[in-house]
Amino acid sequence: MGQDYYAVLELGRGATDADIKKAYRKLALKNHPLKCKEPWAPEKFRQLAEAYDVLSDQFFAEDGSELILPFGGLRGRGVMKQDPPIVRDLYLSLEDLFYGCTKKIKISRRVMNEDGQTSTIRDKILTIDVQPGWKQGTRITFEKEGDQGPNVIPADITFVVQEKLHPRFKRANDNLIYVATIPLGKALIGCTVGVRTLDGRLLNIPINDIVDPKYCKVVPGEGMPLPQDPRCKGDLLIYFNICFPKKLTPDKKMLLKNALLS
Repeated sequence: MGQDYYAVLELGRGATDADIKKAYRKLALKNHPLKCKEPWAPEKFRQLAEAYDVLSDQFFAEDGSELILPFGGLRGRGVMKQDPPIVRDLYLSLEDLFYGCTKKIKISRRVMNEDGQTSTIRDKILTIDVQPGWKQGTRITFEKEGDQGPNVIPADITFVVQEKLHPRFKRANDNLIYVATIPLGKALIGCTVGVRTLDGRLLNIPINDIVDPKYCKVVPGEGMPLPQDPRCKGDLLIYFNICFPKKLTPDKKMLLKNALLS
């Protein structure tokens, strides 16, 4: 057992089984080709797996107890165990989640060769059919698409939907929130607010009420599709940013006084 294996895991020769496991998990996570995009990552990951495999063999109990392999499975008397899922974020725009779309994601996974001693990194394309109305936090799982090797159940890969920031809207469950900026005069006498929807239509919404800072105009059926029935949609909620004048002339102050305080 050469000292080079300890060096690969950045350990001294007196390292315990727990030290080896901790060091391997830390470095493997850091250098896994799915996470690290440096060109040397696949070779570094292979070296880490080999070092862990060799060093951890010295702690294999004579009573046949289980041993954690570099892939994360178990080796022993026919015992196999699957690692927790590999979790990755899937960033989608509100337009993606409004219409639905197809996303193709390339993954790289380590596959043990037939000789049982060496491995290769293989690429695969995973296809995700995004459905209209999916929410942030929606999870899509591909079973057993993780690293592959003997006596190992490959880990599942799970993608978690994350919503990108949108320039016009903020989502609240199935509703969309839009903030319209209007001057104080229009807030008092009424106006029409134009809103460009996610599907490109221009809505001209009449505002006939007096708009105070807490006022909300609800436009039914102009929100996000409902996941259970995309033909139905949530609401559009319009809030207002009221712009007050920076200054008023004496004449305008008098007019406002007569109009508002009389």
